Amino acid sequence: LARIQTDSVVTTLCELYPDLHFEIAVAMSTTGDKILDTALSKIGEKSLFTKELENALERNEVDLVVHSLKDLPTSLPPGFTIGAVCKRENPLDAVVFHPKNCGKTLSVLPEKSVIGTSSLRRAAQLKKKFPHLEFRDIRGNLNTRLKKLDEKEDFSAIILAAAGLKRMGWENRIGQLLGPEDCLYAVGQGALAVEVRAKDQEILNMVSALHDADTVLCCIAERAFMKRLEGGCSVPVAVNSLLKDGQLYLTGAVYSLDGSDSLKETMQTGVSYPHQNEDGPNDDVQHVGITAKNVPGQAQEAAENLGVELASLLLSKGAKHILSVARQLNDAH
Repeated sequence: LARIQTDSVVTTLCELYPDLHFEIAVAMSTTGDKILDTALSKIGEKSLFTKELENALERNEVDLVVHSLKDLPTSLPPGFTIGAVCKRENPLDAVVFHPKNCGKTLSVLPEKSVIGTSSLRRAAQLKKKFPHLEFRDIRGNLNTRLKKLDEKEDFSAIILAAAGLKRMGWENRIGQLLGPEDCLYAVGQGALAVEVRAKDQEILNMVSALHDADTVLCCIAERAFMKRLEGGCSVPVAVNSLLKDGQLYLTGAVYSLDGSDSLKETMQTGVSYPHQNEDGPNDDVQHVGITAKNVPGQAQEAAENLGVELASLLLSKGAKHILSVARQLNDAH
């Protein structure tokens, strides 16, 4: 999947800059790829899938790195920035069923059917919604997880991001899409991010052509929400964002591990601002790690404020307690 995502970004860059030559460097394994016998939420490393790639960026071995945005922490190490956020693929979660359950939905699966997911966010929401099901950890890349599902009888279904399945060309395996009423998605889910050296103006200018303005604003709001909550892999935090008629709507929620305790709110803000030429010392302002030169600065600010305000509202209603209990329980398991 990482290779397909990188190829898609490089293909676009080749179309935009036919005179430039792009070379895809070695495929690298990251900590998150190597530790497959431990739940993601237990490893506790913030830059699980990114650290090794950032080291190569720092050593000038590579000039840009393509990530799933949801894998990037809300605070990047000094010297790095997200130079582009590409147009978002479908951000929803999808259910892939064992061949014997083809045509079913989660609600009609037999009592005690086992559903595989490595995400605390998905498990917390779905346990509450479908109390008759059991949720168990499943790790590995997409190919591995689908193989585990198809070849063994351990799982009745697994939950994956629809975006990954679509990019792999496996859309036909999606048995059910989980809408916001069933399952809010992860911060940044479905969007690709291109990470670059923050001081490398030439590269920054080049990749900024890849920015999709709507996706940028939605993801800034989501990341600001997550950052204010101090969320990460080890706590269930979920979002849903929508940009319509110049208004950005953000729904954010926090959950206890079993989903019994939750807080959810929606807020909105206007984001239609004219693009001003913001050259000069301001031109590289980062918003939660994202540098988007071609998106109006005031709109980015409004999006960031929306995320912060929504998180503050949840915190005022007791989100900190729910999250700290979730974190302690998760650490203790």
